[in-house]
Amino acid sequence: MEKTFWLSYDISLGSDIDSLYRWLDARDAEECGFGIATFKQALHTNDPATEVQELLSQQVKFSRNDRVYLIWKDDETGRNRGKFIIGHRKGAPWKGYAFRGETIDE
Repeated sequence: MEKTFWLSYDISLGSDIDSLYRWLDARDAEECGFGIATFKQALHTNDPATEVQELLSQQVKFSRNDRVYLIWKDDETGRNRGKFIIGHRKGAPWKGYAFRGETIDE
């Protein structure tokens, strides 16, 4: 079964970006903005995130600061799902910009 995925990547300087680009190019990935690509991948398991993570990690050497987020449509629920397959979520740089109203200190 072939699925469509979106991949968001945040790769640190000096990381293996050439291998990531080679991996994406081999899948005829389309560019979707800075650090985002979409591609199709044939799957052999019912765990898309783990399968793509294993395929990617076989060809790309990631550093401890690299992050890759995968998005796909869940066939069972019809809902979009997303997961960090490399790295983890950080604090949002926009945190604290929105006005949330005054607080009263007591």
